[in-house]
Amino acid sequence: MPQLEERVEPTLEAMGFEVVRIALTGSDGRRTLQVMADRRDGSQISVEDCEAISHALSAIFDVEDPVPGTYDLEVSSAGIDRPLTRPKDFTTYAGFLVKVESKIAVNGRKRFRGRLEGLSDGKVTIRMDDVDYAVALENISAAKLVLTDELIAASAKRAANSNNEQ
Repeated sequence: MPQLEERVEPTLEAMGFEVVRIALTGSDGRRTLQVMADRRDGSQISVEDCEAISHALSAIFDVEDPVPGTYDLEVSSAGIDRPLTRPKDFTTYAGFLVKVESKIAVNGRKRFRGRLEGLSDGKVTIRMDDVDYAVALENISAAKLVLTDELIAASAKRAANSNNEQ
């Protein structure tokens, strides 16, 4: 949904947020337009933030009607075990456990679960069983963080730091 993302991005940026992912799910009878957002400053997104984004986007979508047919708009935080959708995500979350699915096989595999080593030269490196697998960014069909105690602790620390800065 790149065109929709291009339309939504400036509004969210003006509000202090950035788009993580936009997805249209469900069937014609019951579809959901999901907009995942983050705060640009890295602090936690609140329910009130999601509500404000929803109101702003609803006003735009009511006028422009970018998605044909009926759907429910759902605005949410990316959460702790977030999808990794942007190149910067693969750098920001280096060191954490991830699940990655590739469109094409890399060394005979399409699914990876291991430590994210980062992004370099357009390739995401995942370390599994002491072996590094490099998956081209354009070949990744899905990627997300795996919920671990380490990730929870890092998220809590980031939230505490952003609360102390305010």
